[in-house]
Amino acid sequence: MTDFLLRLHHASVRRPEGVVLHDLNFTLEPGQHWAVLGENGAGKSSFLEALAGKLPVVGGTFEHPVGPLREAVELVPKDFSFHRLVASSAQFYQQRFNSQTAEEAPTVREVLQNQLKPVGTVDEASVNLPPPLYDEAWLAEVAGWVQIAHLLDRRFTSLSNGETRRTLLARSLLRRPQILLLDNPFSGLDVASRQRLHETLARIAREVTLVLVTTPDEIPASVTHVAELVVGRLSRAARVADFLKETAPNSERDGRVIKRNAARPPHTRLRLPEPAADFTFAVRMRDVSVRYGENEVLKNIYWDVRRGEKWAVLGPNGSGKSTLLSLVTADNPQGYANDFELFDRKRGTGESIWDIKSKIGFVSPELHLYFPRETPVYKVVASGLFDTAGLFRKLTGAQAAQVELLLNFLEIKAIREKRLGQLSTGQQRWVLLARALVKNPPLLILDEPGQGLDLAHVSRFRDLLHAISENYTRTLLYVSHYAGEIPRCVTRVLRLQAGRGQIEAFGQG
Repeated sequence: MTDFLLRLHHASVRRPEGVVLHDLNFTLEPGQHWAVLGENGAGKSSFLEALAGKLPVVGGTFEHPVGPLREAVELVPKDFSFHRLVASSAQFYQQRFNSQTAEEAPTVREVLQNQLKPVGTVDEASVNLPPPLYDEAWLAEVAGWVQIAHLLDRRFTSLSNGETRRTLLARSLLRRPQILLLDNPFSGLDVASRQRLHETLARIAREVTLVLVTTPDEIPASVTHVAELVVGRLSRAARVADFLKETAPNSERDGRVIKRNAARPPHTRLRLPEPAADFTFAVRMRDVSVRYGENEVLKNIYWDVRRGEKWAVLGPNGSGKSTLLSLVTADNPQGYANDFELFDRKRGTGESIWDIKSKIGFVSPELHLYFPRETPVYKVVASGLFDTAGLFRKLTGAQAAQVELLLNFLEIKAIREKRLGQLSTGQQRWVLLARALVKNPPLLILDEPGQGLDLAHVSRFRDLLHAISENYTRTLLYVSHYAGEIPRCVTRVLRLQAGRGQIEAFGQG
């Protein structure tokens, strides 16, 4: 009987592009729960993947007396990776704003029990489903732990971000792992959902050993130790009480520490030109409602966004923000059934979806789903000129120059030839922002752009957005669960609660 569960001794870890973690010494003992901290690019996700046996240890040793890692260790991925794991649900997820398709989506129970019908099934009697993976009593117990018992018969595509995150947790816990690895589990959750997840992790910690990547302000109460990574090396390992004594934040807003001057300011020598803006209203909604079956997601929304205005769209998970944005980006077919205008044109009066998208730059955590990881950075940026998930045509000289301008402006030219999958979350977010800006759109929509960024990058990103949005013709819609992330240029708020909207002035104090 050993006195440890996992041990890395002078270990180096390799990804396809090269060694990313160096000379690691880390021991996970029974009764311990670890938080893993570090800036973007420090190697936190790679560290979890190494512990899960998903990346090779090419130097030193890795001991795991718990047994085969695929049985004892479960890695809960970050962002929207769940939808890659559940292939048919991923297709439904991409079509979630189509009301007919939403009614055909699998339920949470079907997803967790792996009883998914093939996409396009017409005659359900013709499908021979495998037996359920788990006993119903065990499913009910785990669903109770993570507070999703009331969701088991809901359509998977109807879940909010927080509900999806808890479903992902349930999927891993059902496998009865000894060790649970979580990559940024609080990312993208509202205040209430983060609190609920803290309660869930406290319950899980009684049964399972936890190792999670998180931020200093979201360390669960069950955590006993902290590991800090710096540029691929383990710089510190300490008891959580000792770590918290040594850590004094510079400032704090809404529970998120924003370090001032922690990163270099954005490039100031280059300026983006004024966008062409031949409209008075970017958005006009009059009594807009969206319903899926009996679920009314948006209720009687009245909202005017004038050219050049800067708005925050706020509200808890499940309040209707994503559905609202899907109307503005012309992805939701229910836009045609409402009294609704984009860029001074009523939906359904002859404009194409591409006419609308040509005026919009869009960033969201979901965009990571749509780009093959092997796509080079410059092709990701250039694809924004054509609103495609890849570059499928040769650039003109002017278009190539525009791509280079954005690479310079956001100071990412040094990584122009790297593949998207080689980049840290922070670098990927800068690349997607460059893609959104490359056609110089009059409307910029940023859906939780700070998700997955460390605090220094959040501060730099916010200041950069303020500089980008200073010109009077660019319109901005910004979604976040952290008021401290919202750029200073924002002056108005549409606050959603259970599908209803309230307009307010915005001030950060």
